[in-house]
Amino acid sequence: MRNVKLKQMLALLCAGLTLACSLPGCSRTPKLERYNKQFLDVFDTVSMEIGFEKSEADFQKCYESSHAQLLKEHKLYDIYNNYECINNLKTVNDSAGIQPVKVDSDLIALVKWGKEVYTLTGGKVNIAYGAVLRLWHDKRDAGIEDPAHAELPDQAALEEAAKHTNIEDVIIDEAAGTLYLKDPEMSLDVGGIGKGYATENAAKLIQNEGSENFLLNLGGNVRAIGIKGDGSKWVCPVESPEYRDSQTGDQYAITCYLDGRSLVTSGDYERYYVVDGQRYHHIIDPDTLYPAKYHRSVSILTEDSGLADALSTALFMMSVEDGKALIQSIREGSSPLGADFKVEDLEAMWIDADGHQEYTDGFLNYTKG
Repeated sequence: MRNVKLKQMLALLCAGLTLACSLPGCSRTPKLERYNKQFLDVFDTVSMEIGFEKSEADFQKCYESSHAQLLKEHKLYDIYNNYECINNLKTVNDSAGIQPVKVDSDLIALVKWGKEVYTLTGGKVNIAYGAVLRLWHDKRDAGIEDPAHAELPDQAALEEAAKHTNIEDVIIDEAAGTLYLKDPEMSLDVGGIGKGYATENAAKLIQNEGSENFLLNLGGNVRAIGIKGDGSKWVCPVESPEYRDSQTGDQYAITCYLDGRSLVTSGDYERYYVVDGQRYHHIIDPDTLYPAKYHRSVSILTEDSGLADALSTALFMMSVEDGKALIQSIREGSSPLGADFKVEDLEAMWIDADGHQEYTDGFLNYTKG
């Protein structure tokens, strides 16, 4: 099943790339050549890096540094596997209620960001929700493996797990370089923020190498650095949930044109299983302990991929009205994170069950090439 999904995602990435290179203004300039790499070894998804550089050596330098960072963070954020000489989130979870764990500074930075995201989203995105998410994960995996016997998590077990999700029990000691979970039944899961955060870190490395024409795509988490080598913008479509269900109609709900921005989408069609004819996806609403039912997908446009990832998850679990209010508060610097956290260049798009699309006031400006 995983290999099938990876092949489907690879086909989608290649289709988007074909679309990008078939539109006007996509001819190469004499000075910059186009290079790309595809890889499957980070965050369990198909990933691609595209760069316009003067030489393959220049591209390779950017790719190697960014890929190494992505692979490092993939291992650090892993909650299922151990790695030699690495204390990762699994190590931290296994030591819950026992002792603090010395970890890499990149992991401490992510957990700090996770706490800020919790505050920003009113608890909708909670990295301490691992106990609940693990119950859904295990039932989903079992249901995909044996659809005839797919079942939901036990309600009493969900309610018990939800008692062990207090973000205040996540203790960060920056001076000592440690993480500690006070509650022995708690576990961390950064699936709602980790991939976007890692993508942004990789983008910063590429920028530090001096590249000005680069694109990162980690399974649909897109981060553009500058524009393409011919002076045109990066072409990044948003997939239609209806098409993913039926393979009919338009494959893309809308196409965006990016210049130094991120486009991140959260949807109910990527990771799910079916019980008694009903789909249960992976984005769990803490208010209900069940998959959120507000939308089919939410897309965020802004520069920082980490913020885009966190907000696409959060807004998926809110009404359009509440989502727009949160977006506006961030634009104005009046969000729960205060005046120092102000991002004016921030847009969102929602697709609901009937295919209706809703946008913030400036989103459609990015659909003009």
